[in-house]
Amino acid sequence: MPEFDLIARLRVRIAARADVPLGIGDDAALLQPPPGEQLAITADTLNAGVHFPHETRAEDLGWKTLAVNLSDLAAMGAQPRWCTLSLSLPHDDAAWVDAFADGFFALADAHDIALVGGDTTRGPLSCAVTAIGSLPPGAALRRDGARVGDDVWVTGAPGEAAAALSLWQAGQLDVTCAAADPLHELWRGRLLRPQPRVQAGLRLRGLAHACVDISDGLLADLGHLCERSGVGAQLALAALPAMPRSTGVSALQCIGWQLGGGDDYELCFTAAVQHRDAVAQAMDFAGVAVTRIGQIVATPGVVVHDADGNPWQPPQRGYQHFVG
Repeated sequence: MPEFDLIARLRVRIAARADVPLGIGDDAALLQPPPGEQLAITADTLNAGVHFPHETRAEDLGWKTLAVNLSDLAAMGAQPRWCTLSLSLPHDDAAWVDAFADGFFALADAHDIALVGGDTTRGPLSCAVTAIGSLPPGAALRRDGARVGDDVWVTGAPGEAAAALSLWQAGQLDVTCAAADPLHELWRGRLLRPQPRVQAGLRLRGLAHACVDISDGLLADLGHLCERSGVGAQLALAALPAMPRSTGVSALQCIGWQLGGGDDYELCFTAAVQHRDAVAQAMDFAGVAVTRIGQIVATPGVVVHDADGNPWQPPQRGYQHFVG
């Protein structure tokens, strides 16, 4: 399929809007930011066999390609506005492109984000998005604002995407079709179609002192936040969100997934102790579950304590990419 035919298949799905004076079809797009707002820009690339299984369905890949970028904007407290999409495709496959677009635009439409440009080329399957959001000056959630004494919070249920990955690697989960086990199907959805916490990020403006999205694992990404803020954190195993277990899955496996699995795209953030009720209310309005899991301390590093208060060493502290 010629490049311009592929572009045409995507362009017909894009509606005209006032904040895009000139979109796909020229050498560059022209954008009209909201008056007085700053822009937040992020970019991510997903490569087959590294960030997702080769057999991932096109619809799911389209969704996830955009979702991981929207998660970055959510972590900044930015409102998604526009994005570009670049695809490297090994074969000419119009049906695959249409299915990819179905997933991509399903999420784009849900968050009112406009596709305004991109590129296509022949090569190993790879999907790259640059996403642009906006927010008022001084409103950004950053990694460097955590303060000693802050509570540490996490949205959603970290570990479920890692559970699906583990099952897939063990040959116990097919990523191309629904799983018979309802719990496995829940985990499969978390891996293939993560839900970027955009509304949560917007609600945390002026409330959270620091925020990061969880892509490489809770401990790893909280560690990045602490390093940028010049602080440390202490977490309690008992405070982690409850994670249901399926047959043959141990409690230790679940804890490892929760702390070091990655691919969650939840938000980990810190906020003052006196704002506990406000945080709970904000996340309720955002429709997102939230759990208080620890506290920011002056000593560098992230330490996890077991029920007896002893330091606990997780089997894995960060996300391991696909190797097959």
